[in-house]
Order: sequence, then C-alpha cells, then structure tokens
Amino acid sequence: MDDPLRHHGDVEVGAGLVDFAVNVYAGPRPPWLDAALHQGLDQAGSYPSASAAETAIAARHGRHPTEVLATAGAAEAFSLVARLRPWRRPVVVHPQFTEPHAALLQAGRAVTEVVLPEPFELDPGTVPDDADLVVVGNPTNPTGVLHPAPALTALLRPGRLVVVDEAFMDAVPGEVATLTGHRDPGLLVIRSLTKHWGIPGVRAGYLLADAALVAELRAGQVPWSVASTAAAAMVACSGDAAVTEAQRRAVQIGEWRRDLEQSLSTMGIHHIPSQASFVLAEVGDRAHAVLRRAGIAVRRADTFPGLGPSWVRIAVRPPEQTRSLLDALSALGPDALG
Repeated sequence: MDDPLRHHGDVEVGAGLVDFAVNVYAGPRPPWLDAALHQGLDQAGSYPSASAAETAIAARHGRHPTEVLATAGAAEAFSLVARLRPWRRPVVVHPQFTEPHAALLQAGRAVTEVVLPEPFELDPGTVPDDADLVVVGNPTNPTGVLHPAPALTALLRPGRLVVVDEAFMDAVPGEVATLTGHRDPGLLVIRSLTKHWGIPGVRAGYLLADAALVAELRAGQVPWSVASTAAAAMVACSGDAAVTEAQRRAVQIGEWRRDLEQSLSTMGIHHIPSQASFVLAEVGDRAHAVLRRAGIAVRRADTFPGLGPSWVRIAVRPPEQTRSLLDALSALGPDALG
C-alpha cells in the first residue's frame, strides 16, 4: 500500500462498483450552481481573481473580507498552514482526515499524534500544553463525531494556533458547533464546498481567521491558485439560495443517515453515531475486501491513525441505494464479518 496518509476514498471506487466510499452528496447540483460554473469557464481566458468570492464568503459568515482566504480546496489550506511557521510541536488529533498530517510531514515537521479512544470525543486535556499548532476536525472525518464548540475553544491559548477543519459542517443542520463566527487571533477555520455541492473536480475551499493571520497565509499562496470556476462556485454557494438549499440537504442527509444507522443496529453491526454524511462502522477485518468482490466500495479505515482493518467508512446515500449495501452485508454472514 502507498503512504496511508495519502489514501483517500476516491481511489476505492472503480468500474462495476457501487460507490459508498466517497462522501459526495448523492444528488444533482442545483441549476444555479451549474450556471455559475459555466460562467466561471467563460472567464477562463483571463487570469482568475478570488476577491469577489472572498467578499461573498465574508458576507455569508458575517466576517470582513480581510478575514477570508479562498483556496484551491481545503488541501491547499492545510499546506499553507503547514508551511506558515517553523512549528515546534504540531499536534494532529486522530482519527481524522489525514491530509493536514501529510502536509506537515511534507513541510518537514515532526507531528505529535493525539489519538482519541472510542467513542472518539475530544478531551482538550489530552493535547500537550506545549503544542503550538493543533489540528482537529469538526465534525470529524471518518468518525462523524461533532465536538461541542466549548471543547474546541478550550484549546485556545497564547502562542498556539488551533485549526478546525469544518469540511463537513454544512452537512449539520443549522451548522451547530461551527466556529466560523468566533473571532480569536489563535483560531483558524477551514471549509470546503467539495462534498455538499458535488464538485470534487472543482477545488473550492476557504479559510476564516484573524486578518493578520490571513495576510500571512496569503503571502505564502501560489498566485492564481483559485481557478475562475472555483471562484464562481464560491460566490454562488454563499448566496441566500445556497443557504436554503444547504440546510435542505443537511436535513435530508440526516434522514438518510438515520435509516442507515437503524439498519446497522438491527443487523448488530457496531458503529459510531454520526453527525456527518458518513458512518464509521466496525464490520470485521475481511468485510472490506469481501464487499468489493460483491460489487460494493466502502472506504477502508485502517489508513486513519487510531483505527484498524475492522473499521470502514460508509457514505450516506438515499435508502433505495443503501439497500444494496445492506443486502451485501446480510449476505456475508457473521463469519465474513468477524
């Protein structure tokens, strides 16, 4: 296997496999978003500018445009943070999305792992006092755990930067626990438009932080890194229609997820209660491979620090699609799932 920190769900899918590995919303893009993407493509003859996108994002979150930096997906934001300073003791709270950990290693930083035990709830006291950078997801990928805002703000202290990855916060109705409106010079929030809006091929993300910190990060950004299509998507996904549609999708995802979790419980399959668009389930060491042979792709979870081969991450889908997964799990029987 290649570097486990660089393993992502998109490599799990393939011809003939039903995709439960990638956490992209299972539905079409809104017409207004497609129109915006086409408009962005029409502007491809000029060098891109993200200023309008940053202004729209700032209005969406009640921030000043100087507190927003548009990025080529959340991945670019993680790289910018990793290279921002010569971090003495960067901490990544696991299990979580591995890209920030990989970005720190790529920048030559030795990473301290804080591995949360099941049920994977954040205890601020487990983070070393001398950590000058702390990265944590909320809700966390792959566990789906939503940490309360006070647990995250308890990590703040002088001389420390706390980075909260909210890539899946838009899947939470009302975005409860978001810190996008919390102002502290030591807090940085990262968001992504990829999954909720079904645009993984358009690298669109952004970060929110103190204006001075944003200016530092902007100075380290590659010129024109945000494409015209991504900038157009950011503007479109920050408007009133997008806020309404995002909430509708979040409620719908919650309904789909409850159906999946209830079925897993009925089947006796242990899983972590989720607040995101995926569910972490303990199906047994052999189930991932057996499911693939049955035509079902789920995301292996042993590449996340703190998890082993018995865990898989299952993307939330409509009940009629989820039935194929549940039927495959039922057909495996306890021997295959053990």
